[in-house]
This record gives sequence, C-alpha cells and structure tokens, in this order.
Amino acid sequence: MKIKFYIIAATLVMVASAVYAGNPDRQGQAGAWELLLNPWGRSAGLHSMSTSSVQGIEAMRINIAGLSRITKFEIGVSNNRLFSGTGMNFNSLGLGVKMGKSSAFGIEFASLDFGQIPVTTVNQPAGTGGFFSPSFFQLGLGYSYTYANKISVGMTMRLVSESIQDVTASGFALDAGVQYVSGPKDNFKLGISLRNVGSPMAFGGEGLSVKRDNPDPAGGVNYELTYDVRAASFELPSMLNLGISYDYYLNEDMFIRGLGNFTSNAFSRDQLGAGVEFSFRKLVVLRAAYKHSLGGISDETRDVYTGLAGGASIEVPITKGGANNLGIDYAYRATNPFNGTHNFTLRFSF
Repeated sequence: MKIKFYIIAATLVMVASAVYAGNPDRQGQAGAWELLLNPWGRSAGLHSMSTSSVQGIEAMRINIAGLSRITKFEIGVSNNRLFSGTGMNFNSLGLGVKMGKSSAFGIEFASLDFGQIPVTTVNQPAGTGGFFSPSFFQLGLGYSYTYANKISVGMTMRLVSESIQDVTASGFALDAGVQYVSGPKDNFKLGISLRNVGSPMAFGGEGLSVKRDNPDPAGGVNYELTYDVRAASFELPSMLNLGISYDYYLNEDMFIRGLGNFTSNAFSRDQLGAGVEFSFRKLVVLRAAYKHSLGGISDETRDVYTGLAGGASIEVPITKGGANNLGIDYAYRATNPFNGTHNFTLRFSF
C-alpha cells in the first residue's frame, strides 16, 4: 500500500516538474485566475491549505483525493463575497455521491459575478446608460478512490468559460491528487495535489472583428472589409500543493489539528503557510491560518491572499445518531489591497 502511495506521489511530482520547468519570467502571464478562487468556508478559513485533510465536496477545489471520504451523500452551496466593497461574488454548488465502499463521484458548478458594469465608449466616456456583466463559469467532474482507508487518489476535469458580449474563451483544466493517512485515529495526514494543468485559452468572436476600407477598391467603388483580430493565447494558473497535518486528541471528544502547506505556483510567487483547527465533538470547529509569499514582494508581484485567515463551522444533527447533518461554515481572509473576503457555506451530509 505504501509502495502504491510512493509511486503515485512520485508521478505527480514528475508531472509537476515538467509543468514548472521554464523561465521565472513567466510569473504573472497566466489567465483564468478564477480557477484559484475557493468558495468553500471550511478550507477558505485555512487559506486553502488543507491539502492533506480536506474531505467531501470541498476536495474538488483543494485536493480531489479527499472526495471519497464522504459517508454517503453530500451537497453544498456557497457564496463568496470577494474583496469587500467591489460588489463581486463567487458562487458555487457542489454534489458528492458515494459509489460503493471506496469510491465517490462529484460535480461542482461555480460562477463569478461581477455585478452590473456601465457601458462606456470613446464618444461617451461617462457612460451610455446601458450595463453589462461578464459571464465566467466553471463545471468540474471529479472521481476519487480510497485504498483500505489509507491511500486516496482522484482526478477532476474542469470546463472553464469566460465571455463578455461577443467575445468568448474556453478551455479545460485537469486536477489530480493523493492523500495518505496513518496512526491509531488517522492522526497523521499527507497530501499532494496538482491543479489547473490544461489547454491554453484564447479569446475569439465577433467582438474582435473590425471594419476597414478596402485598400484596393475594384472599379473605383469604395467598400469596407471585415478583419478578424487574433487574440494571443494564455496559460492556466498551474500549481502544486504539498501538505501535512497531525491531529492531537485532548480526549475522545476534542482534538487540535496542526497543518502546514507549501504551494509552488507556475505564474506567481511560491507560498508557505501553517494553520490550526480546534474541534469539539465534531459539532463546533474553530480554525485560523497564516500564509506568506516567498521571495521579494512588491506591489506588482504581491499575492492578494496573504496574511491571516480564520473561520468557524457548526454541525447540526438532523437525525438521531448524527448520520444526517446540516453544516454552516464561515471564513474570513485578509486581502491586500481591498477589505477582505467573506465565505458562507451551507452543507447537507447524509
């Protein structure tokens, strides 16, 4: 079993090495950054660093290997108020279903809401009176399998679409992950995830067409020709996460989880962070984390999500015995600049 884990982990690292091989000057040149947004409250309260311990539908955003650790069925909805004061929201709907004893299938739909943006033109820079809203959405399909409750592996295929009026870009992203747990109460956890590896994207459509006079009018008749402007393609924001955690039980009902995580970004600064969770009877959970970007930091290369994050969860039993639960999660992440991001999640598990 351990040999299988080492083989899978080594494969992920080798694939990641191929992805990240290149010039550091690539930093800042990727697009589709909404792939890095995390709408789920539990993992957001840990700055999305729960690579080793994430479970359920949230695993589709952090480490797909944790999806198969749900009991039977889990569904969740979330609202992420991005950068307070900007009016932007990131909403998500997730569904996870257990298939047999060891595998699970998941679906996640996420949409980025920019609000109503005034239409301006060269001749009317103050606005035409009209409004528009870009459409950014993602659809992910994931599968995870657990070997003897020790090693979990998984993979997610995600469709990415961005559109604004008559201009559209679309592509596919692939996530893969592995988790390993050990100890008398599964105290020790190790996780590796490779995210957002996929096809380059490029914008196209009628919105990039322009009309110009024909440079060589036939028979002296002037008329216009339509030219298609080709937009440059851009890569997806690939990243590799390495995480570790350990649960220290104070008694049968309470434990403290400490975790650490390293993120290697292909198009931004690498990040290192740590977090802690306190769980009481698995009914009330408090969490906090700190994340730091490595290397020289300037206003041009700063990652907006650095510093402190925190949150809490409440599990409300729906039926006697705790087989069915209602979960409410909240998280706050400090941002620089802006005024922070708030996450709200409502979960049902059966």
